[in-house]
Amino acid sequence: MIKSSVLDKGFIEVVDSLGNDLTVVNSARVSFGKRKTKFDKSDERLVRYLAKHKHYSPFRHLQVQFHIKAPEFVMRQWYKHVVGIETSSSSSTKDHAWNEISGRYVPYDEFYEPTEFRKQSEDNKQASDGLIDEQVEATMYWRTTQNNTIETYNKLLDMGMAKEQARSILPLTVYTKVWWTASFQSIMNFIELRDEPTSQVEIQEYAKAMKKIMLKTFPETTKLWSEIYFDK
Repeated sequence: MIKSSVLDKGFIEVVDSLGNDLTVVNSARVSFGKRKTKFDKSDERLVRYLAKHKHYSPFRHLQVQFHIKAPEFVMRQWYKHVVGIETSSSSSTKDHAWNEISGRYVPYDEFYEPTEFRKQSEDNKQASDGLIDEQVEATMYWRTTQNNTIETYNKLLDMGMAKEQARSILPLTVYTKVWWTASFQSIMNFIELRDEPTSQVEIQEYAKAMKKIMLKTFPETTKLWSEIYFDK
């Protein structure tokens, strides 16, 4: 089982996977009635060709099922990729599934705390740049506010308030868990968009961890795809 820790309490874990490095080339060669049993240089050339010329359907035969634990604000950004797969005209299949733990049934008890606090970028309204000077004071305010909110949430639950209502006061730092199943193409698209400097730092960490996991799961296919799209 492949599992990678992310941030202070998060993780990405591979639950299951479908296919191997030969899956893509055998899917592509089915038109000619051919099937390989060993990956070689000709397969490298074919994978490069397919990726470079955007022949994506063979890559969708590779799928991975992940168990992911991340702060709610990270999951909100992540879910945009799920919605994108649903609505994009360039994706002819809905090659994914997404299920999340429910705060209606399970109380939340873990929250993310940054190790440092970043400064708002002057050039990019949605990005950070460097660190603020008041690190100690910011940490104090952060912890006080978050701890007070968590304490209030637990008191409301002790009063018998419904979980579905009490959860509405929780901060976006609350950790949530999902199971995400997606094709190789969808996963690599997520990595391409989120492992880059303008993405929020926290989701970048998940994208970097995801890339390492994909290199272990489908080493040849991930390496060749990366050469085309990432290592420019």
